[in-house]
Order: sequence, then structure tokens, then C-alpha cells
Amino acid sequence: MRPPLWKVWILAARPHTLTASLSPCLVGYSLASAELPFEYPDLNTVFFGWFIFCVSIQLATNLHNDYADFVKGADTDERVGQARATQKGWLSPKDTASAATACIIMALIVGIPLMPRDGGDNLFWFVLLSSCFNTVAYTGGPYPLGYVGLENFSIAYWGLGDLFCFLYFGLIAVLAIPYLALRTQDKDVFALLEYSTLLIQALPAAFLSTAIIVVNNLRDRHTDVKVHKRTLAVRFGPKFCKVEYTLLVMMSYLVALYNMTITSSLWHALPFLTIPLAANGIKAMWSREGRALNPFVGKTALLELMFCLLQSVAILLQSGKIPR
Repeated sequence: MRPPLWKVWILAARPHTLTASLSPCLVGYSLASAELPFEYPDLNTVFFGWFIFCVSIQLATNLHNDYADFVKGADTDERVGQARATQKGWLSPKDTASAATACIIMALIVGIPLMPRDGGDNLFWFVLLSSCFNTVAYTGGPYPLGYVGLENFSIAYWGLGDLFCFLYFGLIAVLAIPYLALRTQDKDVFALLEYSTLLIQALPAAFLSTAIIVVNNLRDRHTDVKVHKRTLAVRFGPKFCKVEYTLLVMMSYLVALYNMTITSSLWHALPFLTIPLAANGIKAMWSREGRALNPFVGKTALLELMFCLLQSVAILLQSGKIPR
């Protein structure tokens, strides 16, 4: 029985993972507030604009993935993951592909106004355009890459999905906010910011957003291998994924420990409050298979959100931007 149309679209959007767009933005906002050497009145505008851009990119990726995995044959009746709208016949491939295109357009509508005043920031233009390209290149497929001869190009099918999430939903998503805050004020970004410090603070979001993909890859490996979707789970096997997930989660806490050490501030212990969530996820990765892993896609996204929220609070408390 087909659910109501509004429920179908919510299902296709995969809301249980959309916090992966919010989490890095929270960290980026706290870093900009704490690290910028001047008061920046438009920081809230940059935060909300960049957050909407990130959500639009993630929605476009999810919807195009729904479309492309179906037309490539990865989503069949054997699928053990959450139901996909195209695979179930609730939406046509044209519906999901068109919705993905609309989300890409929305990303550009909100992203281009974030461009620094002179409009000549090649680095930010690259981030905008490559993010939009990656939404369709993540899974690939006949539409729209087939029109430019790249129908066989796919980030996920080549096993590069983990790297894509680490870079774009981790490092770039965090660092863009302090970067834009400086550029829109005509400040010298590289002279005013200690980017090595900011990079370290961006790592937990990068690690944990990648961990979400690892759960997907482990769960879907048996159907992925049949359509030559060479994720890391297919290439290196389930044990690799379990170790990868464990290391990604543990390294996030190593960053929190590092922050405590260099600042001598116990505020940076706040992310350790999420250890029960992390332990639950690691236990599931080592003990569950197939459909039993479905809840832990959303639970890993929740872990990332709670960790990044507490990390952001710690950064602001330690900097004095939140009264203690």
C-alpha cells in the first residue's frame, strides 16, 4: 500500500540523516565566533545561508541516489535498507531526478549570495560548483551525467563515498563559515586564521559523517556487489568496515582529549557525554547484520549531532563567548 505522497517525499529525503548537514555548521559557527579577531555582525546570516546550502546539497544527493541506484539496479526487492521511494514505485525515476535538480538549483540560489563582495573568490566558486557536481556524481547514472559522457562516473560505485563525506560534509562544511566570515569583510583569511587549529576542530564532524556512510556500506554490501558498486565494504570486506567505523568514532574523542590537553579546560570534556551513544553504535557494527543495522544509520547521525553540539558549546565556553 502506497503511503500518502507527503510521506513518500519525506522518506525519499531521508530526514534521519539530515543532521549531518547541521552538525558541521554548528562547529563552524562556534569556531567563527571564538576565533575571529573582530566582531562580525552578519555571522548569523552566513551560518543560516551555509546551512541551507548544505541541506540542499544533501537532499539533492539523497534524491539522486534514490533515482540512480534504482536505474543502475542496486535497489531491488532484495534491498535490506530503508525503503526507497523509486524502488517501491511510489515515485518515478523522473520524479526523484527532477527533485534532485530542484535542490541543486536551490543550493546555488542560497550559495551564490554568500560569495565574497568582489565575487572573485575562485576557491569558493570551486566549492559551490564541485558540491553541486558531486550530488549527481556520488551515484552517477544516465541523468544528468550521461549528457556529458560521464554516465559511468560514480563516486560511490568507485568506493570514494567515504572520502567525499569526509571532505565535503566534514572539513569543508565546518571551515566554510569562518572562511566566509573573513572574506565577506575583505579580510586576509590566511593571515588572520590559524587554519591548522581549525582543521583539527573540523575532524570530529568529518570522522562521524563518514561513519554514517560506513554503516550504509556494511549493511548493503551483499546487494552492492551484484551491481558492481565497489564500496569499501565490497572491496575490503565487513571486518574492514567494522574497524573503520570504530576508528572514526574513537578518533573523534581523541580530538576532544587533545582539546582538553592544549587548553587545560574541562569544558572540552563535554563531548565525552556521548560515549554511551558511541559504544552502542560500535557494538551494533560488530554484532549486527543487514536490516538490523538500519536504526544505526540514524543513531550515528544523532551521535554526530550531539558530539558536534557539545563540542561547539565547549569552544564557546572556553573562549568566553558564552558566560560560564
